[in-house]
Amino acid sequence: MSRIEPQNYMKVIQASLEKYIPEEKLLQGGLFQAMRYSLLLGGKRIRPILLLEFCGACGGDQESAIPFACALEMIHTYSLIHDDLPCMDDDSMRRGKPSNHVVFGEARALLAGDALLTMAFETMLSQDSIASVGPQRAARAAGILAKASGAYGMAGGQMIDLQSEDKRISADTLIYMDECKTGALIVAAAKMGCVLAGAEEEKLHAAEKYAKSIGLAFQIQDDILDVEGEQDSLGKPIGSDLQNSKSTYVSILGMEKAHALVRELTDEATEALSCFGTRGDYLRELAGNLAQRKS
Repeated sequence: MSRIEPQNYMKVIQASLEKYIPEEKLLQGGLFQAMRYSLLLGGKRIRPILLLEFCGACGGDQESAIPFACALEMIHTYSLIHDDLPCMDDDSMRRGKPSNHVVFGEARALLAGDALLTMAFETMLSQDSIASVGPQRAARAAGILAKASGAYGMAGGQMIDLQSEDKRISADTLIYMDECKTGALIVAAAKMGCVLAGAEEEKLHAAEKYAKSIGLAFQIQDDILDVEGEQDSLGKPIGSDLQNSKSTYVSILGMEKAHALVRELTDEATEALSCFGTRGDYLRELAGNLAQRKS
């Protein structure tokens, strides 16, 4: 089975993403330009890394999982483009650069997001992708991502977020919103990696528990950084949650309890990896790094 060393994940993911967006001159070239701008801008690549690492931890062929990892990043990037639009969060910066709509205009940014969403499924369900992992695994992985992206996942969470603006919501509502908006794709990444490797159900459930814990911890840390972080490190304006009158873990729980909850969830995530033995070491390290991140 082909194994990618963790220190090479970012390089492999970036190089693979570049292959999917053509640079040649086409009549719709302006659309590809906008897609490339956001997709290749960088970022932590947490979701594709999780997919590849869980695939490897379950003994799968990581090379064959790369198209699915790229599809995940396409979905994530589309959501960021749309999130930044004036009709949504109205953010002018993303990953330290002007947001897509600031550079290309709202109409092209909207289409770029739409095209990335569609390209994700084109990528997963291509003849080459299906041939490399088998039709059943490809279909199951694509189905997991479809559900995580839609009304029961990310899009649904974004709707709850919009409905919650200028309102005081409960911690339970906030957790459910974030499990949909942010956590769903993170859980999907872990489960897809296991499915593509043909892992047993025990590992699939353990991966889901791990990802659910780090997904929530990730969002809480985001809320913390929106208060305590530095704009240069984050690559986007700080204080936007307060400016948009959003309920956050910091505003509901207070800063001390928010920090404590991140630590608790990180411990739960690492404990969930017991069935992976030493193959879960990188995932344990990743959970700790995400909990301590400053960007």
